[in-house]
Amino acid sequence: MRKLIAPLCALLLLGTPAARAVDVAAPSALLMEKETGAVLFAKDEHTQREPASVTKVMTLLLTMEAVDSGQLTYDTMVTASAHACSMGGSQIWLKENEQMSVSDMLKAVCVVSANDCAVALAEQVAGSEEAFVERMNQRAKELGMNDTHFCNATGLPAAGHVTSAYDIALMSRELILNHPDIRQYTTIWMDTLRDGTSQLVNTNRLIRFFDGATGLKTGSTDNALYCLSGTAERDGMELIAVIMKDATSNQRFEDAKTLLNHGFSTYALRKIVLDAPLPPVSVELGAQATVQPALSEGGVLLLEKSKAGNLTQTVELAETVTAPVSPGDRLGTLTVASGEEIVAELPILAGESVPRVTYGQMLLRLLKTAFLSE
Repeated sequence: MRKLIAPLCALLLLGTPAARAVDVAAPSALLMEKETGAVLFAKDEHTQREPASVTKVMTLLLTMEAVDSGQLTYDTMVTASAHACSMGGSQIWLKENEQMSVSDMLKAVCVVSANDCAVALAEQVAGSEEAFVERMNQRAKELGMNDTHFCNATGLPAAGHVTSAYDIALMSRELILNHPDIRQYTTIWMDTLRDGTSQLVNTNRLIRFFDGATGLKTGSTDNALYCLSGTAERDGMELIAVIMKDATSNQRFEDAKTLLNHGFSTYALRKIVLDAPLPPVSVELGAQATVQPALSEGGVLLLEKSKAGNLTQTVELAETVTAPVSPGDRLGTLTVASGEEIVAELPILAGESVPRVTYGQMLLRLLKTAFLSE
């Protein structure tokens, strides 16, 4: 009995939607759909470039993981160190030993890209910025960010601090997919800190001027030029547009809008729900006679809109399987078609375990059969 690796159970496409030609000025760019991770557009996506403050996507990710794991709470008070206060660049001018909640520091990082708050959070999570950077690089490896090496938690210029458009999309997806609470900060256009005495205006103009914008992070330095990981959601589909090394701030937002509009106009997500309940499958030599099949969790398809309208389903199930059966064992396939074209084949899996019958159970069955036949 063949078992499927868990991530493949949620989605099994016959092919990733083709990345179509889109005109953007940025030398590196990428468009990714959040739920499936499908790449919808790519241009020079693996070239290593300086990310500037888009680096902070990873800083936010590790901080949110610390919050969600219980290591921190939004109300945890963070004390600013001399090191954090020395960052320069974009900041809210923390003073040494000033205390601010994790929530307010997250707001400052997301809205105005505060370097001082990014480092203060890094120190709170890992004890020092150096230790935090080790975690950043370890997490990057875990996410498959093979083009990336971080040297700090801020994105301030440092030799060897590089990533790629593809890797930025990977960490951005991890953040918005598994830590949706980050939206409470990334969607802020204007706000204040310190009882209204510190004004904040989001560096990400998409939040104010693009329908459905949800975040995420801007960045710019003299060498990195203008970078952006911009996210937006429409009709239940969230997209990630990554722009690297654009010549101007305005151009990065125009390029991001071009990619996002392309994605929203061309693609759609469809949640697949079975047309009818699945019948049980017979189990040979099992402790019970049947096993109940179920469609793999997820069942979300990313399709071109032209193919997403009238979908049909065909179910193929095994007539019998042999025990033992484990949850996740494949029992059949749901084929989804658009007209004559097959657009996806989704695995149908065992939803329960059925152990192999023991000799004692077999003997008892034989005795019952013999008794009932007399």
